[in-house]
Order: sequence, then C-alpha cells, then structure tokens
Amino acid sequence: MITKMSHVSLYVLDQQRAYEFYVNKLGFNVHTDTSMGENMRWLTVTPPEQPDFEITLMEVKEGMMFDEESAKQMRELIKKGTFGFGVFECQDIYATYEELKAKGVEFKKPPTEEFYGTEALFKDDSGNWFSLGQKQE
Repeated sequence: MITKMSHVSLYVLDQQRAYEFYVNKLGFNVHTDTSMGENMRWLTVTPPEQPDFEITLMEVKEGMMFDEESAKQMRELIKKGTFGFGVFECQDIYATYEELKAKGVEFKKPPTEEFYGTEALFKDDSGNWFSLGQKQE
C-alpha cells in the first residue's frame, strides 16, 4: 500500500535561478544540493512546514533524461507557461501576497474570492504556474 508521496519534480530552465526563487523569494528550505556527475545537480527544496515533501528542481537539458530535441521542446513549453502547475497553501493570503510581491514574485491574479477559498496566481522564474490559496474556514 502506498502511504505518501515524498518527492515531486518541477522542470526548470536554470537551477541556480530556481534556487534563488524558491529559497530567497518563496522561503523554502534546501533539503539536498549535490552533484550527480555528468553535469547533473540534484537540488530539492521543501516548504517550511512540510520538511518531508521534497520538490526536485530539475533543469531541462540534454543528458540522462532528454535528447537534444526533447530538451529544446520541453524548454519552450516551460517558457510559454504551458507545462508546470501546482498549488501552495498559506494561512494569510493577503499578507503572503504582499510579502511575495515585494520580493519580486510575478502575480498573474491578485487574491480573489472563489467558491473554494481565496486564490492568487503566480509564476516562478521558469514560467511554471502556481495557485496560492487560503481555504475557507
């Protein structure tokens, strides 16, 4: 029986820029940052209150997973904002929105009341979209 998910991958265009975004802007913690040889870097971050859930920031480049053409296609999809998506939660969406905006996070939608709670939409430095939400109480 599966008991939990421990890792998920986000494809990014540049791991160092992604590191700066997720750690310095979103406030995530670095869990693992190590070389895997052959110009590969294993970089995982965790949300502050979810240290056992690692997000792998996987740079799309030719190598172990992608041939040259596939890497090029993946990078284009990511840049267009048509590939990655996720949902993050917070306790005070208005304060979190203002804090992240002040750090340079690009929001596509300000906090808006929806039937499921309050939601804002933002993009990371690669073009992946995220919903920032606060559930209704």
